[in-house]
Amino acid sequence: MSGKRSLRSSSSIRHATEWPISDVASDLVIEVGSSSFALHKFPLVSRSGKIRKLLLEAKDSKTSRVNLSTIPGGPEAFELTAKFCYGINVEITLSNVAMLRCASHYLEMTEEFADRNLETRTETYLKETVFSNISNSISVLHRCESLLPLSEEINLVSRLINAIASNACKEQLTSGLLKLDHNYPSKTALNIEPETPSDWWGKSLSVLNLDIFQRVLSAVKSKGLKQDMISKILINYAHNSLQGLVIRDHHLVKGSSLNLELQKKQRVIVEPIVSLLPTQSRKSPVPMVFLSSLLKTAITASASTSCRSDLERRMGLQLDQAILEDILIPSITRGSSHSSMYDTDSVVRIFSIFLNLDEDDDDDDNDCHLRDESETMCDFDNPGSPKQSAILKVSKLLDNYLAEVALDSNLMPSKFIALAELLPDHARAVSDALYRAVDIYLKVHPNIKDSERYRLCKTIDCQKLSQEACSHAAQNERLPVQMAVQVLYFEQIRLRNAMNGSHNQFFFGSSNGSQFPLRSSSGAGSGAISPRDNYASVRRENRELKLEVARMRMRLTDLEKDHVSMKQELVKSHPANKLFKSFTKKLCKLNVLFRMNSLKPFGTKNSSENRFPFQKRRRHSIS
Repeated sequence: MSGKRSLRSSSSIRHATEWPISDVASDLVIEVGSSSFALHKFPLVSRSGKIRKLLLEAKDSKTSRVNLSTIPGGPEAFELTAKFCYGINVEITLSNVAMLRCASHYLEMTEEFADRNLETRTETYLKETVFSNISNSISVLHRCESLLPLSEEINLVSRLINAIASNACKEQLTSGLLKLDHNYPSKTALNIEPETPSDWWGKSLSVLNLDIFQRVLSAVKSKGLKQDMISKILINYAHNSLQGLVIRDHHLVKGSSLNLELQKKQRVIVEPIVSLLPTQSRKSPVPMVFLSSLLKTAITASASTSCRSDLERRMGLQLDQAILEDILIPSITRGSSHSSMYDTDSVVRIFSIFLNLDEDDDDDDNDCHLRDESETMCDFDNPGSPKQSAILKVSKLLDNYLAEVALDSNLMPSKFIALAELLPDHARAVSDALYRAVDIYLKVHPNIKDSERYRLCKTIDCQKLSQEACSHAAQNERLPVQMAVQVLYFEQIRLRNAMNGSHNQFFFGSSNGSQFPLRSSSGAGSGAISPRDNYASVRRENRELKLEVARMRMRLTDLEKDHVSMKQELVKSHPANKLFKSFTKKLCKLNVLFRMNSLKPFGTKNSSENRFPFQKRRRHSIS
């Protein structure tokens, strides 16, 4: 900007004796807060409508003092505007354009009073430099936060937010066109998520106030920004906003003013972030680890029930993507001596959400089979199918969680049993991990009631235990006697059926599916499963058992041959066998003789006498 003369800007406010340098004595003092400026009326009145009005409205025409304490930007903003009125070159930058724009509006420095006045100059800078660039818009928007409410009244905040949203969507469109220009990269390249550049504009949003940030995110969502990009923005903002607000040790600060203040700060940040998350779905772009962190923070900060329920539902939708650390949610009451370490109630709700959704999917799958049973896309008998694999992942996750929480000596048996009973029968192909978790719990809690011990062990399907687990269970003194007997019984049936070649019917269900009773679809967290699903989940074990039974048959045949040969050698080598053999021959001859006599026809004479060689004589009476 051109001017008659230029003075170097100072970080400190220049007072009446220092600025401006002029041979003419000042006739006006402007007070801004604790600072005062000795100036001249003419330069100010020629460009500022507000100062002109204040001097005209003054009762004393010789007024030499005006108070402008309410000017946005304070003394710094007034110093720059005063220099502009004196014709001094004032450089407009990203750091001062918002302040100058608000100050020029406050002082009414419009074209009505002078050509190319400050308001016009700042508007030109905003249009040419700020609105066309996302990062510049975010930087100026951040400066506007300290200039509220005037920056809002002149629509500067709204214009900046709209500029950010529009430019973000233009950038997204340009990025999509660049991908098309590369002639569709290979699938492997498409599956690799591109790295976020270090100067990515989304990181700059973390400097914004939460209210302004919410408005920006709502604007970019309405403009059509992709959900994965919105998720990245939220994750980055939450990471920077919640940093330093994590309570490391709850029982040390529980009830203190520090804890209450931290909870309030966390709650103010977490609840709006949760409300801004993308639409709930199983393919949500929000990472599971981020949802888990938000839920842990929400529980710690005593967030609203709706906020926690929303996070639990989102985690339930993506539960097959979780790892053990994601569901190890600490309890906020763990500081007391009798409280458990983990919040198992939240975990129960999360798993129930996943299982209930799986139930809904089962109904859709049945409709799909009725439409076309030959369609492979609806074939869930395959253990590698998406639905079946997700259930198996969740079952392993729950078993690992049970083994972890079983070490908590304060965990109530009812809560552990509720966790163990969550999954339906078909969810576990093998029950070894569940047996291990139950055994750990019984070891850590030796004094639980017999009824609770029996109910806990009842959750284990003995038919799905491996040979090693059965051997351990049969000798485990911590288990109820009923379970040990059941394990031995099933092991005996397993061996007997294996040797008889009928193991398939026992292990993989009969034609009516009686060996594996299915849970009713009306039960909470379970769905109706056909025998085909049971067969699919243990098909691999079926092949292994077939090989094992074949080897046992070959071994049994070898043992029978050895037994026959040993018996023959024993008969030949013993001396007493000769006498026994001759005696046996004589008995055989007598037996043949008796049979020949009995074969004579009953109709001949004395036939009744010939029947019995040693018949009694009868006395005949004389009549």
